[in-house]
Amino acid sequence: MKKELIVTAKTVDEAKEKAAAELGVALSELEFTVLEEGKRGFLGIGAVDAKVSACYVMKGADIAVEFIRKMIADMELDLTVATREGGNDDTVITVGGEGAGMLIGHHGETLDSLQYLANLAANKKIKGEKREYVKITLDVEGYRAKREETLRALARRRAAQVIKGKKSVMLEPMNPYERRIIHSEVQSIAGVSTNSIGSENNRRVVMFLDDSKNDTEN
Repeated sequence: MKKELIVTAKTVDEAKEKAAAELGVALSELEFTVLEEGKRGFLGIGAVDAKVSACYVMKGADIAVEFIRKMIADMELDLTVATREGGNDDTVITVGGEGAGMLIGHHGETLDSLQYLANLAANKKIKGEKREYVKITLDVEGYRAKREETLRALARRRAAQVIKGKKSVMLEPMNPYERRIIHSEVQSIAGVSTNSIGSENNRRVVMFLDDSKNDTEN
């Protein structure tokens, strides 16, 4: 996807800088075509502004951000959208503001759906364009970190229940991201292991006694 802009200024360099500012990208990321060199004239008489055409080929993350902003605008919500580099080779899009919570849904179901659509938009193949794959993580009002801590605490409680009751425990259905958090937390707990059962949206984590972990750690 491309963004094109025609800008005028007193000089070509000023026009280029103006275009970069309006598009919100670095000069090095733009392709320019000089349409008018511009003339200073004599004592201001006969002066002609420089005119340049600026073209920016949007990256996948930019397209995802534009998708989220359009979706928010269509919902008539006044929210802020920002990006940052994540810790898992991903780009994190953060959304905040009054009413942002409605984008989360029950246990993040709405948020996960929007994240899925943002990833589709970011990585859609367009003929003639070379676009690197980008992983998008969508977060609203810091929900991801709060949900992760909630899941880790749940994993610890249920693991203690397994050890005390000497029987397996099955958790509610979770998406792959949430199941990975549970598996990760239980890995450090002696005497308990996990497995996933079920299919698609009904896949659950099962915790069970595992004496072999005690033997390994002793």
